[in-house]
Amino acid sequence: MEMPRYCPRCATPLAVRAASGRDRPCCPAEGCGYVHWGNPLPVVAALVEHEGDVVLVRNHDWPEKWFGLVTGFLEAGETPEEGVLRELREELGLEGTLRRFIGVYPFLERNELILAWHVEAHGTLRLGEELAAFKRVPPDKLRPWPMGTGRAVADWLAVRAR
Repeated sequence: MEMPRYCPRCATPLAVRAASGRDRPCCPAEGCGYVHWGNPLPVVAALVEHEGDVVLVRNHDWPEKWFGLVTGFLEAGETPEEGVLRELREELGLEGTLRRFIGVYPFLERNELILAWHVEAHGTLRLGEELAAFKRVPPDKLRPWPMGTGRAVADWLAVRAR
């Protein structure tokens, strides 16, 4: 993740200095005090089961062969559970029932913290504007990928196999 170069308060170029035990971009301007903490953004993810299959999605800016879970940023004023169901509606036009919390996964490459649920969905699937495609995968053919939401898929498959 790229660090900011200028202070969002006063536009002074930031300098790296120690803050709370770590080197962080800080504003050197007298009286400003801005520190870029770089905290990860909360992202909700749904492993969507619909009519017996897992539904994977591809965003417009992803390579053609890349598919993943339904994801989105948590919005102000909503719980993570509300957020994951909102993303399901926005991205696939489906209603859902939360079946199980899968886990929390740091996605360091994007400075995100992923909160993943297994969601049983119902309704007629229709692609939202953020997505380029979807594909249906029978659970026994589903394979995890090495980054992002792929670890949630691996954990869900491990629990399912018991």
